[in-house]
Amino acid sequence: MTTDNSNRSKFTVLANGFHIKGHGSVLPGARVTDYLNQAEDFIALTDAEVWEVGTGRKLMSAPFININRSNVEIVIPDKTPTV
Repeated sequence: MTTDNSNRSKFTVLANGFHIKGHGSVLPGARVTDYLNQAEDFIALTDAEVWEVGTGRKLMSAPFININRSNVEIVIPDKTPTV
């Protein structure tokens, strides 16, 4: 992950019954698929929030989280620019 905010994109990831929101570093013009393929075994997100899908209960917030790519079911990019 870089600290350059110009490459930060907001994502929602569904994985193993968890709804995870956070920011990933995606190069300008790159596709989400490119980001996921570059991630190898783990997807790194910053400013992450983890929610339980069944209850909607917020479980945790973390400045950084790694998600095992093999557990990812859905990745949804949020096109809202981040500051």
